Amino acid sequence: MSLFENNRTVLITGASSGIGVELARLFAANGDKIILTARRADRLKALAKEFWDKHAIEAAVAPADLAKPDGAKELAIAIGRKGLVVDVLVNNAGFGLRGDFAKLPLDRQLAMVQVNVTAPTALAGLFLPGMLARGKGGILNVASLAAFQAGPEMAVYYASKAYLLSLSEALHEEAKSKNVTVTALCPGPVPTEFGEVAKMGDAALFKTGVVSAEDVAKAGFEGFQAGEAIVIPGALPKLGAFGTRFIPRGVSRRLAHELQRVKE
Repeated sequence: MSLFENNRTVLITGASSGIGVELARLFAANGDKIILTARRADRLKALAKEFWDKHAIEAAVAPADLAKPDGAKELAIAIGRKGLVVDVLVNNAGFGLRGDFAKLPLDRQLAMVQVNVTAPTALAGLFLPGMLARGKGGILNVASLAAFQAGPEMAVYYASKAYLLSLSEALHEEAKSKNVTVTALCPGPVPTEFGEVAKMGDAALFKTGVVSAEDVAKAGFEGFQAGEAIVIPGALPKLGAFGTRFIPRGVSRRLAHELQRVKE
């Protein structure tokens, strides 16, 4: 897949803020047609206007709530009714929660599994077969550096990203012979609304190795275009992922616990 390939139709979930917005901007600047989805329709409409004003790219807006059990299917139906065929799927929607597993609301943790695991799996299952049949396109899954280890104080989030990384790597191998790329983008700490939702403001983790949403998106976009299986933006996050191969798991999880511990 060439960096200069364009005129694809790209569906971007979680496109109302953070990394999702920056990825959408890169695909639009590349000349791709964009489908923006998230819960906040007003933000999506503003972004669609930006793309038209800057690039004469008409972006479709398809609000959806991927926390709903049928959210992914409803989104696919809405896209089909618009007469659009998805060439590239960007699974960016996701959220985290910080705190002891036993103390966090169970319903919110199950919603996290729905958004971070079930929805991207469902969307891949709905759109990947068409990509394979056409022999082009791909999926960019926004995972996390968290995917490489266990994460006390964010147990479900880390586990959900480990799933997404594993799924991405497997699909990368299955699809690459048919000219379809599957890439996992695994950023470390990024100053976006994610940190606010997860209540990460005072966490030591967010004080080192932070990479901007713009730089993360650029690395992910270029890595996807180049057909890479895994992209880790930033020198310190790369070192962290590499280090998990050699540091005993007990040590890495204790370190993660200290970096994320909720102060009493």
